[in-house]
Formats: sequence, structure tokens, C-alpha cells
Amino acid sequence: MKSCSFIIAAEQKARVTYDNILRYADDPDVKDAIRFLREREIVHYQRFGEGLRILTDRLDSRNFYAFNPSFDTKRR
Repeated sequence: MKSCSFIIAAEQKARVTYDNILRYADDPDVKDAIRFLREREIVHYQRFGEGLRILTDRLDSRNFYAFNPSFDTKRR
């Protein structure tokens, strides 16, 4: 689960990097290529987010400790 969050963060960081490059680029061909890459990062971010939501929805809370608050309670 943690690795999914890191992947999503990396996609978001790449998008910000492309935004910064676009601020300084003068060549229209370079700008077009950077825009394409930025759009691709946005789609990746959305797909990884959807995958993470699907994964968390399908986990069985009785068997997965991260979603089961009773896991950390003492048994009597």
C-alpha cells in the first residue's frame, strides 16, 4: 500500500516538474513534447489513484490489519 502512495507522489512530482519546464521553454516543439509528457503523468496519477481505491475497497478488513482497529487491542 505504501508503495502505491509513493508512485502516486512521483507522478505528481513529475507533473510539477513539467509545469516548471513549460514556464521557461521558448521552442514550440519542445513545449508540445513537454505538454504531452505532462498529460501522460496526469493520466498515470489518475489510474494509480483508481487502482489504489479499488484495492482498498476489495481488502477484507477482518484479515488486513491496517484497516482493522481491533488488531491492536488486547484480547481477553
